[in-house]
Amino acid sequence: MAPGAPLHVSLVAVPGTLSMPVAGLYEVLNAFPVLASFYDDIPEVSPFQVEIVGAEQTTMAAASGLPITIQRAFRDVVSTDIVIVPTMAVDQNWRPGRHPELVEWLQAMHGTGTVLCSACTGLVILAETGLLDGQRATTHWAIEPVVRACFPEVELCLNEVLLTAGQQEELVMSGGGASWQDLVLYLIGRFVSPGASRAMAKFEMLEQHAEGQAPYLPFLPPVQHGDSLIRAAQHWLETHFTDAGPVAGMAAIANLSPRSLERRFRRATGYSPIDYVQRVRIEEAKRRLEQTDAAIDQIGWDVGYQDPAAFRRLFKRIARVTPGAYRRKFAVPDLGRNTTGYLSRPLYPKRSTGGRKSEQPLE
Repeated sequence: MAPGAPLHVSLVAVPGTLSMPVAGLYEVLNAFPVLASFYDDIPEVSPFQVEIVGAEQTTMAAASGLPITIQRAFRDVVSTDIVIVPTMAVDQNWRPGRHPELVEWLQAMHGTGTVLCSACTGLVILAETGLLDGQRATTHWAIEPVVRACFPEVELCLNEVLLTAGQQEELVMSGGGASWQDLVLYLIGRFVSPGASRAMAKFEMLEQHAEGQAPYLPFLPPVQHGDSLIRAAQHWLETHFTDAGPVAGMAAIANLSPRSLERRFRRATGYSPIDYVQRVRIEEAKRRLEQTDAAIDQIGWDVGYQDPAAFRRLFKRIARVTPGAYRRKFAVPDLGRNTTGYLSRPLYPKRSTGGRKSEQPLE
């Protein structure tokens, strides 16, 4: 790249690509001319030259059916500064080998010093290059089984929303769904300036998930592990997790000693019995925080914790946010109340009988 020249960004689109992250990344990286009219020290010309690349120069349908125009074929891109593999439709039957030309091209670009990025499920393509073997990586929690089965050498860290790897931090991964926003703000902060990243976040109202993905991760306990005794204990716990001695109860149901339960439970589920109980309880607490107005300490009591402080500490350890912050983030807003900044009356006031607008001010 010549001094002062924009960084070339290759935004990948292949069959199964989702349109939202492609459009979002493309538009944000090209938004600098508008941003510069509102903020000082922002380049008036975009420091990024963004191009959508694919197997062929054509217009293809995204996974949703919306069209994506591919501006250049992989084979015609011999040099680029940044590659982004955005979200793709990945089901539980996904296996490597669907896009060999893309994988080979990514390997070649890495050899020239290109920064390779994945957003959400785009990780499966980045992992297929082998460059993430032995590295920490993140992606959408829903494809955890796929990644673990296909790429066992990759160290999945689903609690994290953004990770870098490689000697030069040339591998960048963001987590699920809207985490492409974290990725684009990271790239702007790294290659333009932290101030430009902050300005873009404010102007576009982009979300930075500082707490990581932990608040968004559901607890999906493994049950297809083949140990019928442990499955019976799990089933019992579904309705007895508030009991005073749930681990002892599971041991009794499984007819196992505490030591045998610990060993077999961890082997079957990946969790110790007490950790499993805690996650079941916190998952129920999340549901109540989302769907009820019950006091936080009452919710802690209802899911099995007599000590409110202990409940709050455990909740934050697992969800990475406090119960109150979790409720504010995920509770469905009541649009009839004005306690959280929502309008307490219609946006447009009713017209008076004389045909004139009411002069009653909006609050």
